[in-house]
Amino acid sequence: MTDTDDTPSADELVYTYRPSLLGAPWSFRLTPAGLAWEVGRRAGRVPYRDVRRVRLSFKPIGMQMQRYQTEIWADGMPKLSLISSSWKSMVEQERLDKPYAAFVTALHRRLAEAGSPATYEQGSAPLRYWPGLTVFFGISLGLAYLIVLALLDHGLAAAAFVAAFLALFVWQTGGYFRRNMPGVYRPDALPQLLLPKT
Repeated sequence: MTDTDDTPSADELVYTYRPSLLGAPWSFRLTPAGLAWEVGRRAGRVPYRDVRRVRLSFKPIGMQMQRYQTEIWADGMPKLSLISSSWKSMVEQERLDKPYAAFVTALHRRLAEAGSPATYEQGSAPLRYWPGLTVFFGISLGLAYLIVLALLDHGLAAAAFVAAFLALFVWQTGGYFRRNMPGVYRPDALPQLLLPKT
């Protein structure tokens, strides 16, 4: 259903972000009747009771290492995505931690109040997560083995270099897998690892 009134009322919460520098901004509103959305010339409104699935995940990209995503599936509508950052220039993304967290929390509250039958998923899809985690452990073990070989060969400098790389790899990639472990949650108990700290 297309939204014809673009003026938000006092009881409506609005969230807008630009997913790419050249693309149209995505705008969302929490209205009494449902979630209204607008992307360029396309617009619509999803009644809360028609939302079938919601997924929260952690999606770092490029230089934006604190980036979160909410995906929404509903009957007869394209998948809607909310991102916690917005492009400002060729080299800069703006973090929208506070408005994103407020909007996502309010969305879950509205879904619960409307009695939506949605399933609430967290993290990555299992078919992507578990193979990725296996590769992560394999690379980590391989780097640890290189450190041992370097130490046995008295290559302290080489061992220190690989150890530093391993620590950085485990810190960044391990944090991604820790946050994105597949699971489910309740709309009144959002996973805090998948929301920006405000």
